[in-house]
Amino acid sequence: MLVSFIIVAYNAEDRIANVLNNLLQQDYEHKKIETILVDSNSSDKTKNVMENFREAYKGLFRRVCVLDNPQKILPCGWNVALSEAQGDVILRVDAHSKIPADFIRQNVICMESGEKIAGGPRISIIDESSNWQCTLLMAEKSMFGSGIAKYRNANSPQYVNTLAHAAYSREVFERVGGYDERLVRTEDNEIHYRMREAGYKFFFSPKIKSYHFSRNSLVKMIKQKFLNGYWIGLTIGISPKCFSLYHFVPFAFVLGIIITSLLATFGLPQLGMLMWGAYWIVAILMAVLSVEKKNFNVSSSALPTLFLLLHVSYGVGTLVGLFKMPSWRKNSIVV
Repeated sequence: MLVSFIIVAYNAEDRIANVLNNLLQQDYEHKKIETILVDSNSSDKTKNVMENFREAYKGLFRRVCVLDNPQKILPCGWNVALSEAQGDVILRVDAHSKIPADFIRQNVICMESGEKIAGGPRISIIDESSNWQCTLLMAEKSMFGSGIAKYRNANSPQYVNTLAHAAYSREVFERVGGYDERLVRTEDNEIHYRMREAGYKFFFSPKIKSYHFSRNSLVKMIKQKFLNGYWIGLTIGISPKCFSLYHFVPFAFVLGIIITSLLATFGLPQLGMLMWGAYWIVAILMAVLSVEKKNFNVSSSALPTLFLLLHVSYGVGTLVGLFKMPSWRKNSIVV
């Protein structure tokens, strides 16, 4: 099978070389891999890294393409790559990722068995080993801090609702079309919903491992959660069925904070006390469950507070997105 290996990157010169080196180490026949690299109008040397890779290794792979995504956002970049891809299998990974040597081969094995969409666990990692970095990683990997998507936590072969770093049969995109270019952060949610509606299943194999470098600061992590929530709020305006109820739990929590605070100002603090008591009990319990003995340190005690910050930032993002959604939907252009 010919595999189209796609990376879309923006200002990733410090990361993309690593995943390209991982690509060189793949144990799948390199002449059956076409590499499609898309630069999203980066202001750093990302495109130079891509072009240097093309010149150095274009004879090693079926071909190596470097393309431009002047609109910068990811769904536009994916569509640029899809318009060029010739592979039987379309395989997407992030620039901020790491893949083992058998990554492509394990995906192809699933596709050769008859699956149309396949993938495995995407594991969050860090490139620093400070106590604070380890604590941020624990918050990111915790089910309480990051979500209950099965591709994060499953350990046996099964069908799931969505995947990260997935491989797709070419026919999938030919049938459902490309990515919705109105969406900046929720393009996967929307297109995976269309794929499920078209009858495709997402096969999870624990043998297909990939790794994603987690945000290396609390500020970046909070910003990421806010924007994730924000784009969920906007996307409701065009594809409300692409989300599960758990996507709105932080939003419900923020609404709970607002409502119970208002009630408290009118002399009715009981509901707020009950909500906050239940929250902190669960947060502390999940923090204890998240801490591995070998990673326990003083900063681990901040986990309950980190959970709160992540939940509130995500929920506030959704609230802001929902508020702006009507005007955004009116002004957005359907591609």
